[in-house]
Amino acid sequence: MAKAAKTAIKKDPKMAAEAKNWTKVIKAVRSPKTGAYTFKEQIVHKDKVKDFLAQK
Repeated sequence: MAKAAKTAIKKDPKMAAEAKNWTKVIKAVRSPKTGAYTFKEQIVHKDKVKDFLAQK
């Protein structure tokens, strides 16, 4: 399925240019109850990465 998505982006240059503006951000969050780490991941616009990482 990933190959089909890549092919679709290559066919439309406008879509490929827009896709470069998005980033997958992964943040480690520690559970206050158990102390174990979990990971919160989200796809955000490249201008909003610092805002996402600053959230609690």
